[in-house]
Amino acid sequence: MENDPNQPEQNNPDKPVRGDQPIKNVTEKTTSFVQFSGIAFQMLGTIGLGVWVGMKLDAWQNNHRPVWTIILSLTAIGASLYLFIRQLTKR
Repeated sequence: MENDPNQPEQNNPDKPVRGDQPIKNVTEKTTSFVQFSGIAFQMLGTIGLGVWVGMKLDAWQNNHRPVWTIILSLTAIGASLYLFIRQLTKR
């Protein structure tokens, strides 16, 4: 009875389940999407904070040219790119 070809196959831990593969692929894609979306929002927040602080400093010092806005926005862009690259190499 053990080798009867008419008997349905039992679960074999050595044999991968075919029906599980699409779910695994979707889960991996969703996880990647969520991770990269989080990185994008982190970059947006960092750059936005740098621009906002720069604008507040320029208004506080009554600067005619937005010196602090330019300096802090470029610094925030550099910092966000650094964090982005560091997070990509961590994975």
